[in-house]
Amino acid sequence: MIPLRDNIPSRQPPVITYLLIGANILFFLFELTLPRGDLERLIFTYGFIPGRFVAQLGEAPVIALITPVFTSMFLHGGWLHLISNVWTLFIFGDNVEDTLGHGRYLFFYLACGVVAALAQMASGPWSPVPMIGASGAIGGVMGAYFALFPFARILTLVPFFLFLIIEVPAYIFLGVWFVMQFFSGTLAILGPGVQGGVAFWAHVGGFAAGYGFIRFLAGRRSPPPLLRRGW
Repeated sequence: MIPLRDNIPSRQPPVITYLLIGANILFFLFELTLPRGDLERLIFTYGFIPGRFVAQLGEAPVIALITPVFTSMFLHGGWLHLISNVWTLFIFGDNVEDTLGHGRYLFFYLACGVVAALAQMASGPWSPVPMIGASGAIGGVMGAYFALFPFARILTLVPFFLFLIIEVPAYIFLGVWFVMQFFSGTLAILGPGVQGGVAFWAHVGGFAAGYGFIRFLAGRRSPPPLLRRGW
């Protein structure tokens, strides 16, 4: 299912969402300028590698240990990876930013990305494969949207034989997405390598973190009840 738009208007420009989208695009364009060898070194240096993180705990300087956790959020493995992430952030990020305010939203986004990386590490602590992409942090945005706007309507493209465009309640769209990530992550653990290297547990961890964090961070800035119901 591909989200096209939702029916919740923003009350202020989503400045941080736009800046995050721009940063992801700029970093990817920089990746495209690199020769293959340099690109691989970039990914292995600034991608998050669970096995390296575990091996260096207590030995490497803290800044060297945590830097890849954040830089990995802005690297992508291809056009489809980038476009799917920034488009999802564009659809869901504005309303979460509207609820939290710009500063809290940026903190929330990065915190969800950190939890996502740790969740992926927990699923394979000695993995030597770099994890890159904004999917975990964006999963957090989706989790927050699920908590705030469960009855919003998501105009959705469904490629099922013919391309269907239907309206789906947010709790169904996001709930199905979460269940798919959870079961795909479980299959990836039971049959390593079958899932093509997708960091499903980062998606699950990010979503869960977003759902939990929004309750704490939103406080009185929660949207009005009518907006929460999507009317």
